[in-house]
Amino acid sequence: MNISVIGSGYVGLITGACFAEFGLNVTCVDNDVKKIKSLKKGLVPFYEPGLEEIMQRNIKAGRLHFTSDIAEAVDSSLVIFIAVGTPPRGDGSAEMKYVEEVAKEIAKNIKSYKVVVTKSTVPVGTGEKVRTIISKNLKENIDFDVVSNPEFLREGAGIEDFMRPNRIVIGTSSDQATAIMKDLYRPLYLIETPIVITDVKTAELIKYASNAFLATKISFINELANLCEIVGANVQTVAKGMGLDRRIGPKFLHAGPGYGGSCFPKDTLALLQIGKDHNVNLGIISATIKANAVQKEKAAHTIIAALEKPKGKTICILGLSFKPNTNDLRDAPALFIIDKLLKEGARIRAHDPVAMEDAKKFLTKVTFCDDAYDAAKGADAIVIVTEWNQFRNLDLNKLKKLAKGKFFFDLRNIYEPDRLIKMGFDYYSTGRAQK
Repeated sequence: MNISVIGSGYVGLITGACFAEFGLNVTCVDNDVKKIKSLKKGLVPFYEPGLEEIMQRNIKAGRLHFTSDIAEAVDSSLVIFIAVGTPPRGDGSAEMKYVEEVAKEIAKNIKSYKVVVTKSTVPVGTGEKVRTIISKNLKENIDFDVVSNPEFLREGAGIEDFMRPNRIVIGTSSDQATAIMKDLYRPLYLIETPIVITDVKTAELIKYASNAFLATKISFINELANLCEIVGANVQTVAKGMGLDRRIGPKFLHAGPGYGGSCFPKDTLALLQIGKDHNVNLGIISATIKANAVQKEKAAHTIIAALEKPKGKTICILGLSFKPNTNDLRDAPALFIIDKLLKEGARIRAHDPVAMEDAKKFLTKVTFCDDAYDAAKGADAIVIVTEWNQFRNLDLNKLKKLAKGKFFFDLRNIYEPDRLIKMGFDYYSTGRAQK
């Protein structure tokens, strides 16, 4: 089967490369000609473990192709995935102009039956809009179906999530489109992946509901962490006790400086706006967003308050990306914290295993360092913001000798408080009582 994926960002590239790995003939489309030239060489424009190897293997095998010619891709494909960005607008709603533009282009180039699949995260009702746009712009009366097939890819684990997903969601009202989509995902039958067949609107909402619920779990445990600090409890043990309840589960119950990334901030705001558009009060989602903003503010305030006068002091920041195993800096707590510290007059020395090249483009007042020890030289305070594996077993004695001050802010609770305190650090963590 020939398929095309329009949009060669994170979702589009992983989708295209993994379908090629399934043995399908895949054409990835992007309007950035320079990017296409790079992709043809098997070069990935972002950090994602395992993706480059899969891309290069399938390019060599002749199953994965890249082009900026959307007409060619549409004409040669039975299934067309729309995987363009839906960034937030000023009011938090999803910007749909890229999806709409692609729908018009698809319509102009359809010559036979096609299955048009929205892979992008889109508001409820987008499937109907896509159908209307294509119908209005068709050159002749040709049959087509619109399907919602949301992605559930975690940055840093996207390949694993595609190859061994928790579920596949297919939203459609067409038996023919359902059969074609199930055929696409046939390799996953061998591992008994659950497939949810539903209508388009329900499929669209499943994606938003999933991300909003996970974000809610993070905000919930962060609020509990703040209570733990006051009453003298340990949030890690609270989370463990909660997570052992199978109705709750242990995932996403890790206290920290707040969530970030390309999905949770954008999707919670978009879902809130969808509720407003339909006069439905989504109070829990609203509280989740507010709690996350408070958590980022609290993390920055804790550092500033402990230092008393940050002006002129040097702060070592370890971790810039919003989570490990990605270079994604979108809404990363580290950027919020750095901005607050710079405004207080602090000097920042930072290290991240993969995100520094991207960060250099806009963090012009930050000194970027080769490793954690380089970043700690002369620092009045050390702050771990992202829980990269490289930061889990640091030589603490070496850090202490290199740093000028004793402040150690472990915003991800990587280290045991007693150990750090015995070493002479003024140790701060999240949701564990300060001793």
